[in-house]
Amino acid sequence: MAVCFSPSSRVVDADPAKAIVIPASGKDVGVQLRKQDLSWKDFVNSVNHLPRPISYSPVYLPIDSTTSILFSSGTTGDPKAIPWTQLSPIRGAADWWAHGNVKPGDVFCWPTNLGWMLGPVLLYSCFLTGATLALYHGSPLGRGFGKFVQDAGVTNLGTVPSLVKTWKNTLCMEGLEWTKITSFASTGEASNIDDDIWLSSRAYYKPIVEVCGGTELASSYIIGSLEQPQAFGAFSSASMTTGFVILDENGVPYPHDQACIGEVGLFPRHMGATDRLLNADHEEVYFKGMPMYKGMKLRRHGDIIKRTAGGYFIVQGRADDTMNVGGIKTSSIEIERVCDRADESVLETAAVTAAPPIGGPEQLAIFVVLKKGFNSEPDRLKKLFSKAIQMNLNPLFKVNFVKIVPEFPRTSSNKLLRRVLRDQLKHDLYIQSKI
Repeated sequence: MAVCFSPSSRVVDADPAKAIVIPASGKDVGVQLRKQDLSWKDFVNSVNHLPRPISYSPVYLPIDSTTSILFSSGTTGDPKAIPWTQLSPIRGAADWWAHGNVKPGDVFCWPTNLGWMLGPVLLYSCFLTGATLALYHGSPLGRGFGKFVQDAGVTNLGTVPSLVKTWKNTLCMEGLEWTKITSFASTGEASNIDDDIWLSSRAYYKPIVEVCGGTELASSYIIGSLEQPQAFGAFSSASMTTGFVILDENGVPYPHDQACIGEVGLFPRHMGATDRLLNADHEEVYFKGMPMYKGMKLRRHGDIIKRTAGGYFIVQGRADDTMNVGGIKTSSIEIERVCDRADESVLETAAVTAAPPIGGPEQLAIFVVLKKGFNSEPDRLKKLFSKAIQMNLNPLFKVNFVKIVPEFPRTSSNKLLRRVLRDQLKHDLYIQSKI
């Protein structure tokens, strides 16, 4: 595996810090090093005089032995300690080999960290496919990252929707050469179609492989495939070795050829998925209360999915983020997609509901982050949002509150924490009831 590093001023400017310099190609560095630096070749040779064992013996362990432990919400509820086994790396890499066509000679880059499951999945995908891993030191929000993608010759670029939105709105990637990219990938939250079209256009409209999964699955359960036509903001199939159904409000699966919206139920046999948790009851978390399907107890995942008339899938958010507006069940994602397009000043929105402390129907609030340099008033946005929602979703829906905030609370993997905003709305409603 080759590794591409972006230069760091913290290394270059610090003195007398030592840098180990890896040649871009061939065996020689090709540049004059500082006196305290070492080439990779000299670094390796510096230990040649040390005694070494004659041979190394591998340690054989069962496939279900633990290799690492990741903390995650694990679909729903409190954070859980999720053990990954020796099968987890194989599953994660298999997804990108099969669905993303990652192979030797490719340069794979995806802004992430090792605290999110995507970090180890990215590492394993490069280790096991023979692709080059491109590592950038610094924030991926600005032009520096885009130039690194250009200079490193990245062929497969992974993204998060909010990251793409920032690139598009700040125009920071204009003029860069991303034509070596053969495909993009996107995960972490629901994609915006307009932003996806902009991203794809950076590389002459290459496809974007949408992916959605979970730490407890060590992979995805729904994904795009380069063997199928791809639709912006949508998934084209279940991932390899995975099966699922979409359940109605009574827990009954919809027919596989019917357009519908409902909670997903995963087939219990899923290569790489957990069979235990370290701080919770695995059976209770993932299987208790789930319906049977063709003799199988379905596994809970917590996503609401829409299957379109054309057979594509769109994730509508978490079951925890569904809401009752005007007596009708809907998802935060549907409302946010409409509000995001309601005014040019809007960067992104988050929709949540809560019932007043004294009782009554749930109140719909839209939290808003404005684009840099724009100003707007909550009352004005409230009218625009209500009109857009009534025209595009349901004439009975009404926006009760609009609140402008500088940014949204997010997890380390950049997922929007609507529950924090919901708690804030409940607090605001409580204060309002006391006035």
